Amino acid sequence: MISGNEKLEVLDWGLQEYIPALSRQKALVEERLTGRVTDRLVLVEHPPVVTIGRSGAATDLLLSEEGFLEKGVKISCSERGGKATYHGPGQLVAYPILELQEKDLHLYVQRLLETVAAVLGEYGLEAQFKVGEPGLWVNENKIASLGVAAKKWVTYHGVALNVNTDLTPFSWILPCGKRGETITSMEKELGHSVDFAQVKERFITKFREFFGYPESRKGKRHPSWLKLPAPKAAAVEQMEGMLDSQNLRTVCQDAHCPNLGECFGRGTATFMILGSECTRLCRFCAVEKGSPLPPDPHEPERVAQAAKQLGLKYVVVTSVTRDDLPDGGAGHFARTIESIRKEVPETAIEVLVPDFQGSRKALEVVFQARPEMFNHNIETVSRLYPSVRPQAGYARSLDVLAKASASGLPVKSGLMLGLGERPDEVTETLSEMRAAGCSYLTLGQYLAPSEQHAPVVRYLSPDEFSAWAEIAREMGFKEVAAGPLVRSSYRADEMVLAETCAKTGTEC
Repeated sequence: MISGNEKLEVLDWGLQEYIPALSRQKALVEERLTGRVTDRLVLVEHPPVVTIGRSGAATDLLLSEEGFLEKGVKISCSERGGKATYHGPGQLVAYPILELQEKDLHLYVQRLLETVAAVLGEYGLEAQFKVGEPGLWVNENKIASLGVAAKKWVTYHGVALNVNTDLTPFSWILPCGKRGETITSMEKELGHSVDFAQVKERFITKFREFFGYPESRKGKRHPSWLKLPAPKAAAVEQMEGMLDSQNLRTVCQDAHCPNLGECFGRGTATFMILGSECTRLCRFCAVEKGSPLPPDPHEPERVAQAAKQLGLKYVVVTSVTRDDLPDGGAGHFARTIESIRKEVPETAIEVLVPDFQGSRKALEVVFQARPEMFNHNIETVSRLYPSVRPQAGYARSLDVLAKASASGLPVKSGLMLGLGERPDEVTETLSEMRAAGCSYLTLGQYLAPSEQHAPVVRYLSPDEFSAWAEIAREMGFKEVAAGPLVRSSYRADEMVLAETCAKTGTEC
C-alpha cells in the first residue's frame, strides 16, 4: 500500500471554483499532517477556468484575458508547476490527499495514471502512456492531465479526466505548452455522452483497488440507544397519503429522519419547500443533489392547506438549498409564511432556512415575514466545514444567526455530534453561537445516510448529550434539546412551549 493507511474517505465537492477548491485542499493537507484524520480522495468539477502554473506564461494563452472572460472562462494562477491547463464542467478532477509512507512520488504518479487507465478500459478505451509526460492519451489524443504536489509527503492536486467536457476552450490555449497537442474526451472517443456519476463511481472503485484500500468501509453498528420501535404503519400511511394528495414533501422523508414514525404518528411534520433536489453537496445529508425545477408558485397555499387539515398549532417549514435562484428562495419562504397566516392565523411558524449565500437582502425578506422562530443550523465545527460542508461557510452561518437576532427574531440553531469534532471545538462553537444571538439549541447524533456520506467517527452516549445540554444552559441558551435522536425540528413546538410557560408562569 502506497500510503500505508487502511482507510480512505471520499469527498465529493460537486461544482467548485478552482481557487476556493485549492484553499480547501490546503486545509485538508494541514489536517492530514496532524495525523488525526485519514487519507481522503476529493472529487470535483470546476466551472470554466484556465490555470497557469509556475512554469506557464502569457504566451501559453491564445486569447487575451478579456477574451477569455467574454467567453465565460476565468484565468487563475496556480503555484504548482504546470503550464496552461483548462478545467470545465464534464471533467472529473480528482485530488488525493494521501500520506505517502514510502515517500515515492514516482510510484504514486504511476498508480494514479493506472487508476484512470483502468477506468477508461472499462469503457473499451485503451489508454496510452508517454515516457516523461504526465497524462494519458487515447488514439494519440490527450484525454487526461496530471499535476502533483506534496507537502511533507502528503499529496494534493491530482488528475483531470475529460468525460463529457466541452473541448472548444482547449483551442484557446497551448495545452501543457505544446503546439499541435490535440485534446479529446470519453464522449468524443465513444461517440456518445457518458454517465458522469458512473465514471465517478468506477474511478473510486479503481482508486481503492490500485492504492490498496478496502473496497468499502462498513458502517459501525448502532448502539442500543439508537434503536427505535417500529413506527405505526397506519399513521405513517395516513400522513404520507395526505402529503401525496397535496403534492408536498417533508424533510422527514427526504433526509431519512429517524423520528419519522414518531412525528407522523403525532400528526406533525416539517414541510420541505422549493423541491426535493439540493444544489449543494453537503456530505452529511441524504437529500437528493442535482438541478432542481423552478419553484412551484402554488406550493405555499398547499402547505397552508395541509397545516389546516392537520390542525397544526405549530408549523416548521424548511427547504433544500437553492443557490440557483437569485434570492435563494427567500421570497418563497415569505409567501409560505403569509399563506399559513392567512389560512390558520392562530398557528405559530418556525422556518429552518439555508444561508441564502449570506445575502442581507434575501434574509430581510424572511425577517419581514416575522416567523415565530428563525432557525439556521451551524451543523458542525469550523474545522470540519471543508470536508463536511464544502459549499458553505462557518463564518457566514454565524453571520446569518447574528443578522436574525439583530432583527428581533428568536434564533435557533443546531449541531450534529460524532463527525470527529473535539470537545474544545464544540465549546468554542457553542460560545460563538451564543455571541451571535442564538438562544435555542438542538444537539443530536450524526448518522451517516450511506457509505458515500461522511463516516460516523463515534457515537455519543445519552449521558454525554445531557452533559453538553447542561454546558449550553450555563452559557445562556434559553432552551436546549440534546440527545442521540434529536434533530433540528424534533418536537420544536415543545421547546417553544416550555419557554412560553416559563415566561408566563403557567404549567405546561
